[in-house]
Amino acid sequence: MKQIRRILIANRGEIAARIIRACREEGITSILAYSSADKNTLPVEMADESVCIGPPRADRSYLFIPSVIGAAKGLKADAVHPGYGFLAENGDFAEICEEQGLIFIGPSSKSIRLMGDKAAARALMTKIGVPVIPGTPGLVHSAEESLEAAGDMGYPVLVKAAAGGGGKGMRTAETPDELAAAVHEASEEARKAFGSGGVYIEKFMKNVHHVEIQIMADARGHVISLGERDCSAQRKHQKLIEES
Repeated sequence: MKQIRRILIANRGEIAARIIRACREEGITSILAYSSADKNTLPVEMADESVCIGPPRADRSYLFIPSVIGAAKGLKADAVHPGYGFLAENGDFAEICEEQGLIFIGPSSKSIRLMGDKAAARALMTKIGVPVIPGTPGLVHSAEESLEAAGDMGYPVLVKAAAGGGGKGMRTAETPDELAAAVHEASEEARKAFGSGGVYIEKFMKNVHHVEIQIMADARGHVISLGERDCSAQRKHQKLIEES
């Protein structure tokens, strides 16, 4: 693997600032790709170099793969750090980075396609016998399909974006009358945030704990568990605190 001397950061806000700080600590040149709306933000000031990749709309800047790749190649970056959200779980983007000789700081495109798409991940877990919450076997494509699936599993249900994360693209429906709006709102929010409006439906579980076990692996086959964390304290499907 080639040495990383220059990293293009395709994100904004606190995660961009944290990546820039890490680059500085490692003696790596940070290049921030930003939208015109973020021109006067702290990460732009912090970065060693910066480049505007498009207008405020995420689908024309942070989610627009040609602009991100063009900036990375034009500024001779060795690697691209997607942060979280936006293109971080986009298998196509990771594959294009690989094809263009750019190190994608994250999972391989194959791993992202297996696990980044939550509907596909559910299908894989079901196939290998891992218990999952009751839900649709894949994406839902019509109001009729949504109503039938929700009726089979029982209300309340949770409509979830297949792509991305961070609590975006999620809506609950307590009754059939609420389902159509929940599907539409979740799909539109996901499309704007992640570039994909695909959604699926799960049974909504009330009064439960959200417990995660974090796993980290590298390209050389080393795998470690970072322990469990309880992420039950949430607001609008976003974690407020993680306890371990």
